Amino acid sequence: MQFQPDLDSTSEVPLYRQLGGYVQRLIQSGELQAGDRLPPTRELAGQLGLNRTTVSAAYEWLEQEGLIQGAVGRGSFVLAQTPSAPRLPIQSYGIDWGRSLTPSMFVSSGSPAANVIDFSSSRPSEALFPLQEFRECCAEVLVDRRLQSLLQLGSPLGHLPLRRWLLERARQQGVAGENDDILITNGCQQAVDILRRALTQPGTRVAIEEPVYPGLRNLFIDAGAELIGVPVTGEGMDLYGLRRALEAGAKVVVVTPSFQNPTGATIPAAARSALAAMTRAAGAVVIENDIYSDLVYDGAPLPKLKSFDADVIMLGSFSKIAFPGVRVGWIIAPKPVIARAAELKQLTDLHTDQLSQAFLLHFAESGRLGRHEGTVIAAGREKLRAVEQACMRYLPECSYIVPGGGMNMWIDLPAGLDSGALRGLARQAGVDYLPGRYFSVSRSLDGGLRLSFAGLESAAIRRGIEILGEVIRNATTSRDEASRPTLAFV
Repeated sequence: MQFQPDLDSTSEVPLYRQLGGYVQRLIQSGELQAGDRLPPTRELAGQLGLNRTTVSAAYEWLEQEGLIQGAVGRGSFVLAQTPSAPRLPIQSYGIDWGRSLTPSMFVSSGSPAANVIDFSSSRPSEALFPLQEFRECCAEVLVDRRLQSLLQLGSPLGHLPLRRWLLERARQQGVAGENDDILITNGCQQAVDILRRALTQPGTRVAIEEPVYPGLRNLFIDAGAELIGVPVTGEGMDLYGLRRALEAGAKVVVVTPSFQNPTGATIPAAARSALAAMTRAAGAVVIENDIYSDLVYDGAPLPKLKSFDADVIMLGSFSKIAFPGVRVGWIIAPKPVIARAAELKQLTDLHTDQLSQAFLLHFAESGRLGRHEGTVIAAGREKLRAVEQACMRYLPECSYIVPGGGMNMWIDLPAGLDSGALRGLARQAGVDYLPGRYFSVSRSLDGGLRLSFAGLESAAIRRGIEILGEVIRNATTSRDEASRPTLAFV
């Protein structure tokens, strides 16, 4: 069918949203049916006199809304629409059941589309999982004489032998003191959830990094906290920005000092000391997200924030160095904090699965974790080298800082390009990433994007960045041509 949208270039509504809304109405009215193929972006852009990136951004928005689905090499197709469920008579309870996070605030954790090199998910490589050692370790735990107690209800604090092992390791690192205790959680995400309930209430001002991992941001939004975004530089959380946040009344500070997600930035040791002193003087509670610090590919690990201030609450996890599907994380904090966290943990799910805890403890004590960690770090070093070399070769007009470890790297596009609008074109070309707006707190981050490289092989990394470079160059050419003045002859 012929598309004839009434687009207004003077409107405050972006053109891609106007076009997306037009297609949405066609779908909802039945003029476009499930399975109908939308015009290719290049064809529709020519038909409507638009930039191809505008059409691509409209299709991207429609896909996020669950209205269409793109298939590499085949085009974009209308999806079947599910009728809305009848509204339940629950308004009398006085709860705003309609309040929810918008779809764009969630990041998919599903499998990537076929034939797409996927930089969008920050996860370790499944190819590195030591499956045989995993099976052996599981078998050894299952024949342990203490198996019966592992199958019984346990303490909300967690499996005692694992807690002792983790605390002893933290004390050897100079992190945990005599006044500290530990709580085992279902991964780092639950740890943050427990702490936001313990430390915040609606209106509490919380300073978080910007850009920031959306799963962390969304938890505090859901709690009704007032978020203050502190810019992240090449050296992590900006201390001047943090000072302004503390002066504005921030009572909680959440920071990832090592290989921050999404930027990969790391706070230098001197700045860590200054940050700890600054927050302590302001009376703010600091949550140190320490889940990436083991993934050091260049140089030596830096001291934890908690080593500078015993009152810092530190989060850890096995997810980034071992198996993310085995949900075991922890909180190390002063004993009164852990006591309150244990109460909230018990209200939530009683305790973390004890078999998973026992398995990971045995995996560590048997030496398997150390060997696997060495394999992961060696592979990560090679992958990061591939990222750096490919970016130098294929992204010469972009800005970036190569991290010294972790799983992620931030790319700033040439001026005038929108990473959200480009994403549709990139996916059609065979590569995917997460646009900067996913990580925004209060600023527009449309000019940036995150590349998550740990789950990919080096060859795929190089090819993916090559494709991305081609997409960026084509978009830059289109931008320059659109801005070139037209000469009038009389």
